[in-house]
Amino acid sequence: MGGKEGLAEYRRKRRFDRTEEPRGEGAPAGDEPCFVVQIHDASTLHFDFRLEVDGVLKSWSVPKGPSADPHDKRLALPTEDHPLEYREFEGVIAAGEYGAGTVIVWDRGTYRPLPPKGKHRPATFGEALERGHAAFWLDGGKLHGGYALTRFRTGEEPGERESWLLVKENDARASGHGTPDPVRARSALSGRTLKQVAAEDGPGE
Repeated sequence: MGGKEGLAEYRRKRRFDRTEEPRGEGAPAGDEPCFVVQIHDASTLHFDFRLEVDGVLKSWSVPKGPSADPHDKRLALPTEDHPLEYREFEGVIAAGEYGAGTVIVWDRGTYRPLPPKGKHRPATFGEALERGHAAFWLDGGKLHGGYALTRFRTGEEPGERESWLLVKENDARASGHGTPDPVRARSALSGRTLKQVAAEDGPGE
């Protein structure tokens, strides 16, 4: 589900009088769909990987972060759709609020879907995701080349959570470098680390 209806869960979880996160009033889409990777120091430190699809940011929590090494298979856990405005969000979510902690934009850019393989090809990128496999090319400041998201657990069984793998394609932009230390990583927006954002944008500032 995309568009405003797809943001119902996002809005339900947040109190916008207490968080500076965008409510999502319909940011215009660019000429090419965007992606953003944020580092989120919440109850657990993780990366959030987001792809613009049908007017919203489809989102996955990636504990170890995306890697440029095709040998790394990164667990990616789906979260609620986020508004397009979230691609610019960086700051501190107050204690007691959903997702409390510090957020920085680690990388951002545009992407393009890669042609699907097989006989029964999905008509759209959104349909490819619904079917459980989508390949795409990233043009970011840090992430480049082909990647694929593949669902390996549907979450339909009792006690089971839907789970995906985020894997780098073995192309010319692949390398043996994994994900950098998130504590030392710097924002693509401000050049700041998580610690600096927490100190400058946290309570009392």
